[in-house]
Amino acid sequence: MSIAKTHEIHRRRFGRNLGVALLLVAFIAVMFGLTVAKVSDGTFTPPHQEGT
Repeated sequence: MSIAKTHEIHRRRFGRNLGVALLLVAFIAVMFGLTVAKVSDGTFTPPHQEGT
């Protein structure tokens, strides 16, 4: 059990941080999904390298 009570501003800050974290995870999931869809489509071609 904690010695001091949690202040109300800390609960609000935690809620905001949790919201930002969930948005970041959702953004990463969308980018990963788009990348997988592009690669698994079969039309993906790696960039041409000059000199080879």
